[in-house]
Amino acid sequence: MYWNKEAETLKRDELEKLQEKRLKSIVNYVYKNSRFYREKFKELNLKISDINSIDGITKLPFTQKSDLRDNYPYGMLSTDMGNIIRVHASSGTTGKPTVVAYTRNDIDMWSEVMARSIVAPGGTKNDVLHVAYGYGLFTGGLGLHYGGERVGCTVIPASGGNTQRQLLLMHDLKSTILACTPSYAIYIAEYAEKEDIDPKEDLNLKIGIFGAEPWSESIRRRIEDALDLKAFDIYGLSEIVGPGVAQECEEQNGAHIWSDHFFPEIIDPETGEQLGEGEEGELVFTTLTKEGMPLLRYRTGDRTVLEYDKCACGRYHPRIMRIRGRTDDMLIIRGVNVFPSQIEHVLMKIPEVGSHYLLIVDKKGPLDILTVRVEVTDKIISDKVKDLMKLEEKIKNSISNALGLNVDVELVEPGEIPRSEGKAVRIRDLRKEKRG
Repeated sequence: MYWNKEAETLKRDELEKLQEKRLKSIVNYVYKNSRFYREKFKELNLKISDINSIDGITKLPFTQKSDLRDNYPYGMLSTDMGNIIRVHASSGTTGKPTVVAYTRNDIDMWSEVMARSIVAPGGTKNDVLHVAYGYGLFTGGLGLHYGGERVGCTVIPASGGNTQRQLLLMHDLKSTILACTPSYAIYIAEYAEKEDIDPKEDLNLKIGIFGAEPWSESIRRRIEDALDLKAFDIYGLSEIVGPGVAQECEEQNGAHIWSDHFFPEIIDPETGEQLGEGEEGELVFTTLTKEGMPLLRYRTGDRTVLEYDKCACGRYHPRIMRIRGRTDDMLIIRGVNVFPSQIEHVLMKIPEVGSHYLLIVDKKGPLDILTVRVEVTDKIISDKVKDLMKLEEKIKNSISNALGLNVDVELVEPGEIPRSEGKAVRIRDLRKEKRG
């Protein structure tokens, strides 16, 4: 299904022509209007005329999250404040928040790509869209909200929290699309089971649009089974626009980047060198149509692969395959690179394991140690102690075989690992806590 068939079915050569035109335009725009980028161009002795094709994008400077923090709050703007009609910001958990600003045209473009993102997995104007992402400075809630209204959906601005009320609203208002983080979807399913609510009988959900954190295919299947819906991945980040940068279609085979607005690259995270098609690396975006705070070659920190083949849905827009992890989430344990998603993939294949886990990193003498704390199912917890010991050994062996890493395993009862109504916390690094 398409919201904007003409834009969504552009062939690859047509997309590249449009991208080249818009790249030249945005480079000219930021050079004229952004003090930050003018200084970057001067540092690199770079001229606007040097960017005369898509290939020239590699000459442009990278932009990083630290640039937004260093220029807090409005130093990255490319327009006057009189043209800014909305501001969003990150949580600022690692320092000052990163502020992003939108003109009226930016909000209109965001609503457009969000409308595409709701229709691509099967949403229509006849759907009731239950938005359980947080509203406010976080981009998730309002992004889905405006996209849903653009499509013509009946939008329920539930925001996060109060799960009992969420289920009541979904039941009474006959919600057909649920939008939230995948970890909160799992929590909703657990709460429904505890309250003897059968999603198949008591709810009308058919589609789930889940994002804001990495999640695996195994978690997808668990959510689909528990809530009786089809689960689709949405990708975005506030620095680029918010949710709606990319969205899975009904094929569930990678999230289509709306690349007429956001130009993607994959780079080597160590060298910054642009990588070829099909190679795994760090995802980088250049915004092609933003006015308020356009960004050149923004390093997302997300590791993935891009696929450029035509999708069975008819779209040529490149697809982000499953995010392997964030470069800043990668753990190095005794010389082995480990992403939480790799361990999740192993855990979710074991039937006796629940959907919640926590990776605890500590130091024992000179060596780093990794403990995998994982909930087990109600059935296994009621079995004999020796069965728990067998399960512990099974998890250790499975992780060792998959990653070549020996870990400690701590089994806990269902409900012991804290739940999240937003993004799930998967790592606790005691090494950093001890350093203060």
